[in-house]
Amino acid sequence: MTHTHNATVQPLPSSILHNSVEVRRQYTRAAAKQAVQFISRKVSIFKRKAAAVAQDIPQAQGGH
Repeated sequence: MTHTHNATVQPLPSSILHNSVEVRRQYTRAAAKQAVQFISRKVSIFKRKAAAVAQDIPQAQGGH
């Protein structure tokens, strides 16, 4: 006995499935979301490293 698995409860009409503009829009949205997550992770890592380095650098002494 074989089971077919549908991703959605209601099957989508083929006009939506083959609508390349909508599919492209969804992929673009997903890619943009991934890019934002990637960049924010990189920025937070950079900030953490910068804060650690700033603590190691002795503060500049006032006056000459």
